[in-house]
Parts: sequence; structure tokens; C-alpha cells
Amino acid sequence: MPDVLAQFARVKYLNLETFRKTGVGVRTPVWFAQGRERPSFYIYSEADAGKVKRIRNNSKVRVAPCNFRGDLQGAWVDARARICADDESVQGQQLLRRKYGWMKIGGDFFSRLLGHKQVVLAIDFT
Repeated sequence: MPDVLAQFARVKYLNLETFRKTGVGVRTPVWFAQGRERPSFYIYSEADAGKVKRIRNNSKVRVAPCNFRGDLQGAWVDARARICADDESVQGQQLLRRKYGWMKIGGDFFSRLLGHKQVVLAIDFT
């Protein structure tokens, strides 16, 4: 598995494919940060976003490195997604802030200003 994850080492975006109840995949380019302890990625999103709803219904996802438009730059990898609890959510947000710096901090500021609730998703590889 580490060889497959090496393709994500120097990219800023990953393409997250979640699945509707009908089985149709929906692809979304997102920011991500790699966890420290186990091979997992952290992503943040608005709590009521479609990808979060789809993950609540089906935790199976696929990820691949991509550019900001979602154009693939590597191979798809099967994974499972879950919504993080309090401590892990804080850790995921810290890792994302460390990776994306002022862009993440500014986005968080405007998100709070507009009253949007964020959740952190963990992408775990099996």
C-alpha cells in the first residue's frame, strides 16, 4: 500500500469519488493532508455538502491525485471514508492548516463568518 500512496506525496489536491445510492460515482477535487500515525488522509467540508451525505450512506470511496480542476494525475485507490470525532477532527484541521497555510486560515475565517459548519473526513486505506 505505501507504494500506491507515494503518488500523493507532492500533490495539493486529490479527486474524491463518493457514490450515490444508485451506485453512480461523483468526483470532487479537494484539499487533503496526510495523517501521522496511520495511512489516512484528512479532508474538510461543509457539514451539509453532498459528499458528506453520500459518505454517511456509503463509506466506500476512491481517491486519485489530481489538479485543482480534477484532472487525474495518478491511479485510483480504493478506500473507506468516515466522519471524524472531536479530537481527530481538531488534528485533521491542524494538519490541513499546516499544509495550506494562509489559504486555509482565510477560508476558515470566511466560513465562520458566514455561519457554515465544517466536518473533517478521514480517508482510511485498507
